[in-house]
Amino acid sequence: MNHSHLHPSRREFLRRLALGGAAVATGLSLPGRLPAQPASAARKPLGVALLGLGTYATTQLAPALQQTKWCRLAGVVSGHPEKIAKWRQDFSLPEKNCYRYEDFDRIAANPDIDLVYVVTPNTLHREFVVRAAKAGKHVISEKPMAGSVADCDAMIAACREAKVKLSVGYRMHFDPYIKELMRLQRDRDFGDFTKLTGNFSYQFGQRAWRVEKKLSGGGPLMDVGIYVIQNACMAAGAAPVAVTAHEDPKTRPDFFQDVEEGMSFKLEFPNGAVLDAQTSYTAYANTFRAEGAKGWIEFGNGAFSYQLGRVSTSRGDLHFPEPNQQAAQLDDFADCILTGRESAVGGDMGRRDLKILTAIYAAARTGQRVAV
Repeated sequence: MNHSHLHPSRREFLRRLALGGAAVATGLSLPGRLPAQPASAARKPLGVALLGLGTYATTQLAPALQQTKWCRLAGVVSGHPEKIAKWRQDFSLPEKNCYRYEDFDRIAANPDIDLVYVVTPNTLHREFVVRAAKAGKHVISEKPMAGSVADCDAMIAACREAKVKLSVGYRMHFDPYIKELMRLQRDRDFGDFTKLTGNFSYQFGQRAWRVEKKLSGGGPLMDVGIYVIQNACMAAGAAPVAVTAHEDPKTRPDFFQDVEEGMSFKLEFPNGAVLDAQTSYTAYANTFRAEGAKGWIEFGNGAFSYQLGRVSTSRGDLHFPEPNQQAAQLDDFADCILTGRESAVGGDMGRRDLKILTAIYAAARTGQRVAV
């Protein structure tokens, strides 16, 4: 989902900048399985192939890859020949670096591609992450990591077996305001955060894969509710131990036949913290707040956006320079590959969140408190 748009002239400027940079960075990129090397070592940007050329890849990841330091757009994978043709033209991509889904496995022989970013509908992540790993490529899976915990397990196992790294598209972790939330939790500046509230909702009207459960795995909870869960886990410094939930009544049952239209849920954390949260496809909200005994932090309208809104605390407003979240996310993963460290937003975190999502759906279905 797109919350903020680059101005067309800015997008064109960034595209031209990238094309100039790509000309300088020609030559073979490092192969898929890279030896660990010190961060100070001379290194080339890693070649990234975007798999799935929908809205997010087009409006967010492509511009981000023009602002990255340690990776570059090197190829694409799509089921739509017309999309491949447009991307080839727009980004001067060589034909040999562009793949259809059915011939994607040939990427194993392409040293230009070091990592594959899977941006398909949620339940297809498993197939393509496993195929990318078997091809010897490092992988980022867009969030949520998959449609089920079992799928997450298969993805983690495939990457481990192939000795490639796996990360999940949790862009928020690389935003300075979110880093400050994590620091406040770690240093206990405001005491333990125990009262957490969040709501991420937007009006969704078009017929698309997001309302088809076989592709999405669920409705707004899978799509944007996961962001509230992420922030709550950061504020509590732990995963929840139990959940309660109820599905909100449907105002458009004809449209939301397969998935929930809205969900209200509570997460209980080991330290006694409780999150009260909502997510829906029929309203607009984008807020998060964490309160402790000695203070609070509040993310106002825009809490989960590509550029955050006002962030205030009991000590006053916060002001940080805003990076491109996706560029920071991509560069961090490139650094993981180049230095041998593990991603802070790797498969284990993705699996944890699928466990939480699964528990929320079970709690809503049964009306019971469900342990995570």
